[in-house]
Amino acid sequence: RYVSIFRPSVKLEAQQNKAPCKTMGPAKVAVPSPKNFLQKHSKEPKLPARKKEDSKKLPALSVPRRTDHPVMGIKSNKNFITANAVAAITGMPKKAQPMYVDRRQGEKYLLETSGLVPKYIFKKDYGVTPKYVTRRNEEIKRAQKEYEANVSEHLKTKAMKRLSDEERKSLVQGLKKKWEEVYHEFQGLPVQIDTISKKLRKEKLELQLKQLEHDIEELEKHKVIYITNE
Repeated sequence: RYVSIFRPSVKLEAQQNKAPCKTMGPAKVAVPSPKNFLQKHSKEPKLPARKKEDSKKLPALSVPRRTDHPVMGIKSNKNFITANAVAAITGMPKKAQPMYVDRRQGEKYLLETSGLVPKYIFKKDYGVTPKYVTRRNEEIKRAQKEYEANVSEHLKTKAMKRLSDEERKSLVQGLKKKWEEVYHEFQGLPVQIDTISKKLRKEKLELQLKQLEHDIEELEKHKVIYITNE
């Protein structure tokens, strides 16, 4: 069996450094005195001592004191039964407050504070046109009058001519016919457009179709059209 040559030195070193109760604290501990035992409520916080108030400066009380005696001997000749009967007969009945129920269980709430009562219709300015709307309508009317005056002035000088309904309809029909011709030509384009000339032709036809659609829409939307003599 193998035995290390350092065994005696290790034993000697362990015996030299060893001390009794080294990891258990001091061997002797001071014993507490039996007079310092834990008393009841000793750990509760203590309030400061109450100051003595001056008995002469007492606050005014609104209720009678315990030592005060009521005034005796006061009598009333009022007949409370008759007075109550007269008040009940001549008095107005109490008006019931309008309520609403929001659940099936019957929970009631005041109707006035619910927002369901249209109080706004009783306002003084209810149904009155706002000032900005009136001002805007007046500006529109004034601009329309100026435009009509300008048109009439140009008509007097024969600088403008009004297009009749028949001319406008015939012009719309001619534009629609032209659109059908251009669209037929557009449909005749090849499916594969791989050359510059084909691309330019397609773009040209698309621009013509858009322009024709715009002109047709403007002529159909505006019933009164003026043209210049230039």
